Amino acid sequence: MIEIKNLKKRFGSNQVLKGVNLNIEKGKTTVIIGASGCGKSVLLKHIIGLLHPDEGEVLIDGEDITRMDEKELYRVRNKFGFLFQGAALFDSMTVAENVGLGMSENTTMPQEEIHKIAKEKLALVDLEGIENLKPSELSGGMKKRVGLARALITDPDYIFYDEPTTGLDPIMSDSIDGLIKELTDKLNATSVVVTHDMYSVKNVANQVAMMHEGKIYFVGTPAELLSSNDKIIKEFIQRTE
Repeated sequence: MIEIKNLKKRFGSNQVLKGVNLNIEKGKTTVIIGASGCGKSVLLKHIIGLLHPDEGEVLIDGEDITRMDEKELYRVRNKFGFLFQGAALFDSMTVAENVGLGMSENTTMPQEEIHKIAKEKLALVDLEGIENLKPSELSGGMKKRVGLARALITDPDYIFYDEPTTGLDPIMSDSIDGLIKELTDKLNATSVVVTHDMYSVKNVANQVAMMHEGKIYFVGTPAELLSSNDKIIKEFIQRTE
């Protein structure tokens, strides 16, 4: 599991994280919500080791990554898959090359084998037969799925989604939500989703963590969140629905 303990981070005079505490259980989907600027993305970058805290710990399966050197951190990062908000595909590469990039850069596996695995991951996200296309030939929803296939290439224990439904129409958003649920169940992966989309919260979350003013303000189920009478929670839900 992932344990976040008293995490603090300041950028200049701006204290973004003010003592974040959160447990993310294995095999479940935790959705992190909160207003823009509350620290959601900063928290996510600490969990995957892209940022180093001023104080606190991030334990991945009992190992504190805040005390690791780069070599140790790369070892732990092999447990992670990450779907970026804009999919972050390289236009000059084919779909298969994009999906297999992590293996091409970090292993000595033959390209034929990487291509085969890339095709398998594309099939897992319902994208068969598109491996030779370029990203410019894909719809927004297809790009998200290709980005997800790339996140799955190393068979990660943890999959992180940064605003996975942003910019998609409601039908495609539902499709991505369904895929997140399906993959979590099929792969027994642990998913962490950062989103503003309350429909996604209802669709995919086992646990919801709401950030407010640099701290975890609420942790509970989607039903507990939606039935809360807390003023701050109610105002947030009304603004995002």
